[in-house]
Amino acid sequence: MRGERNRVYAVDCLRGMREVLDDGEVDVVVTSPPYNIGKRYGAYDDSRPRGEYLDWIEEVAAECRRVMRDDGSCFLNVGHRPRDPWLPWEVASRVGRHLVLQNVIVWAKSVAIPAEDSGGLGDVLLGHYEPIAGRRFLNNVFEYVFHFTKRGDVALDRLAIGVPYKDKRNASRWAGAGGRDLRCRGNVWFVPHETVRSRAERPHPAPFPPKLPELCIKLHGLGRARLVLDPFTGIGNTGVAAVRLGADFVGFEIDEGYARVAEARIRAALAARGAGGA
Repeated sequence: MRGERNRVYAVDCLRGMREVLDDGEVDVVVTSPPYNIGKRYGAYDDSRPRGEYLDWIEEVAAECRRVMRDDGSCFLNVGHRPRDPWLPWEVASRVGRHLVLQNVIVWAKSVAIPAEDSGGLGDVLLGHYEPIAGRRFLNNVFEYVFHFTKRGDVALDRLAIGVPYKDKRNASRWAGAGGRDLRCRGNVWFVPHETVRSRAERPHPAPFPPKLPELCIKLHGLGRARLVLDPFTGIGNTGVAAVRLGADFVGFEIDEGYARVAEARIRAALAARGAGGA
């Protein structure tokens, strides 16, 4: 690596990856690019012509492939507006020209389970979302996380993010369980946003919660997650997750304000990691 680890570079990600990262040195990419849906970012136009936007995404994907190890993983979070459901798949299709789509994960931000289906827990209402007006579309309570690899054959540590069996008998019934009360979480992850009361608590308009990149990094395998990259760092949630898990991080963020926030948060996480290991 030609640059420093555990740092956020306030530059365009294409320039940053080309100047800072060597071929095949990144273990895990966890990122969420702008969705091109008109969000108000500080230094980026989120309303580009569709073709231009997709060409740019493909260029970023090619660069991610270059810097990834042969057994690396790229977790790409993409959301959409209810009236434009094809956007995530168009993005995935462009990325798929350079990487292999190995898994599709649904990030559920809110769930509603009526009492008759909740197993005696009553009505279960968890998480929250931004409600929409009108009568044509349902409120959008999920986003995609596309898991790409170079060949589609990367072994994952599924039980690192496993969940207990509800019926404990299955721990011994299924051969794959090996007697452990732990099973694969599956490809629908409920990860709620933290509640915020002001923009000061969340200065970026569209961050994912730190638990989402944490799950991705653990799924890839902590023993193999030595360097984590986020080309679209925002306020640094991927970096915070990586540092908390003991991995190194490098990120790029074109907005200097967001980059400063991310740097401060990652420094705090590093300090906490150092104190914990003392």
